[in-house]
Amino acid sequence: MTTIEKHAPGAFCWVELASTDQNAAIQFYSKIFGWSADNMPMGPNDFYTIFRLEGRDAAAGCTLRPEQTAAHVPPRWSLYIAAENADASAARAQQLGGKILAPPFDVFDAGCMAVVQDPTGATFCLWQPKRNTGIGISATHGTLCWADLSTPDPARAAEFYCGLFGWQIMKEDEDPDHNYWHIKNGEEFIGGIPPAAHHRPGAPAHWLAYFTASDCDATATQAKNLGATLYMPPTDFEDVGRISVIGDPQGAAFAIFKAAAKSASTS
Repeated sequence: MTTIEKHAPGAFCWVELASTDQNAAIQFYSKIFGWSADNMPMGPNDFYTIFRLEGRDAAAGCTLRPEQTAAHVPPRWSLYIAAENADASAARAQQLGGKILAPPFDVFDAGCMAVVQDPTGATFCLWQPKRNTGIGISATHGTLCWADLSTPDPARAAEFYCGLFGWQIMKEDEDPDHNYWHIKNGEEFIGGIPPAAHHRPGAPAHWLAYFTASDCDATATQAKNLGATLYMPPTDFEDVGRISVIGDPQGAAFAIFKAAAKSASTS
């Protein structure tokens, strides 16, 4: 277990579930990840959930708003990326070809956020921390550890994110069907971009959050028994680890990851 006090700009600093059944989601994730739920009222019939591990923030959850449901927005996990200045980053994102879905706004005294869509269609949130610095724990079961960007145009996406966050993109080889690109923020590897050939035709570009699992098979089996769908059953990736991609009972997709014994690149 590693505690986190502050996130570097460009790091994934928060992960938030929007669900059609928040209470059911709380039950599901508390069972597979051991999260406790701190529910904070946001109105007469609405609340925001902070998921915690070892007393530290690990993730969050909320209910899809009626206008989102009406627009057929599916249940999903959203990633937040740390920014020194949300206004400046949002302006820069727009200059680089991104679309601002929600201009920067204050979330009480917790921080300032904006919602951005990259030029290939994937959405993420900017987070300028104030009182809430973000996720406070890593490197243990149920914590965010990685994120993949599924996009039909990796080159355009890489150009955008490198220009916005200063990320470095590390390419494995030149074979377009097998060239997984690693994302490096400063000295930390934080995610990747799979080959465009792996992107399902017609599917919107999206980010996929990975959570550490102490036992990938046991966690995937438990999730399935609780009503989840295994989009990819536990699968070994040589010198990387064991991965499963899961749709929770409401349909939000995420991945779980158990690092290979000799690899720490994605843990």
